[in-house]
Amino acid sequence: MTRNTDVVVVGGGATGAGVARDLALRGVDVTLVERGGLSSGTSGRSHGLLHSGARYAESDEVGARECIEENRILKDVAGECIRDTGGLFVQLPDDDPEYFEAKRAACEEIGIPVETLSPEEAREAVPGLSEDVVRAMEVPDAVVYPSRLVAANAADAREHGATVLTDAPVEDLRVEEGRIVGVDVGGAVDEEIRAERVVNAAGAWAGKVAETAGVDVEMRPTRGVMVSVEHEGLGPVLNRTRDPDDGDIVVPHDGEVVLGTTSVEVEDPDDYETAEWEVENSRAECATMLPAVRDAPEVRTWWGVRPLYAPDEDSRHGARGISRGFFVLDHADEGVENLTSVVGGKLTTYRQMAEATADRVCEALGVDADCRTAEERLPGADDPETLDSLVEEFGGAGPTDEDVVGR
Repeated sequence: MTRNTDVVVVGGGATGAGVARDLALRGVDVTLVERGGLSSGTSGRSHGLLHSGARYAESDEVGARECIEENRILKDVAGECIRDTGGLFVQLPDDDPEYFEAKRAACEEIGIPVETLSPEEAREAVPGLSEDVVRAMEVPDAVVYPSRLVAANAADAREHGATVLTDAPVEDLRVEEGRIVGVDVGGAVDEEIRAERVVNAAGAWAGKVAETAGVDVEMRPTRGVMVSVEHEGLGPVLNRTRDPDDGDIVVPHDGEVVLGTTSVEVEDPDDYETAEWEVENSRAECATMLPAVRDAPEVRTWWGVRPLYAPDEDSRHGARGISRGFFVLDHADEGVENLTSVVGGKLTTYRQMAEATADRVCEALGVDADCRTAEERLPGADDPETLDSLVEEFGGAGPTDEDVVGR
């Protein structure tokens, strides 16, 4: 069987679903294909932090501005996909006070709301916070439930005419005379799709997808562990006020907190080792902020793989204090004129990544239509039950938010 469409989007994570939604809202006929359930890759295996930009403020102004802009947009349009917790950056005795001051000044310059709290004020905001806290700064971090977010984007794409196919692994991108002439999809779909354009939004797997079309997208994925432990009553996200490192984020959930994370390069995003030291290190480091988590009962542990783009990593020498930029790549100079890849980035900026990609695709198709995703609310945004039914329909439940989705 052969299916015809304007654009095939490969990858059903936040970025792929966001691209499909954006294009569909502009009147483009889109087919989204995902090899498993939606958000089964990186998006559904994150720590679930919606960045305010404060993490990157002093080291990467552009990345921080992207984060605070998208943070505000998602709080407006995503409803129950977001939990607006706020965040604290906590300074401990071993942390450089000049780093705290530089981060605060950068937040003020960028326009990220920030307020300094005394140790007493910080412990009042967070019962159980370490007695060693020197001071803290309050920022508008939040928690995102990626399973809901991805499903809602896919549902809106479908409401505007897109086709969403799960259990649909891409087996081949067939190239003839400099163009992809067919996308061979296996799994439960088992058909050929013909399209004017193909978007590779496969995240950490983008290099593998590109390889099937004979082009090179050099990825450098890293794994990171998330440990969810029992803990009641944490309000804001906690961040350590130091250069980003292992075990410096604590994300609140209902009756749980998620501790993270590590960063270890892997060769294959489908086949990689995990190590107990990552769990132990995350617990120990996060316990310097919130001592009770050191010995708290474990609820679940999972690893995710970051979709890092190798040339970007090389340019910043692997520094974790610099926000991961995103890149929209055209492959005409490699002999495939109708393939676009979007790589890098982070969950917080998925909508912006999708907009930039959709702009590029629409230009190639001759479609003159503006992006609407920053203004239009996601379907079901105000109804958790609707969102969770969409997650179930698209097979998108992931470990990041499994304690919330479907309760």
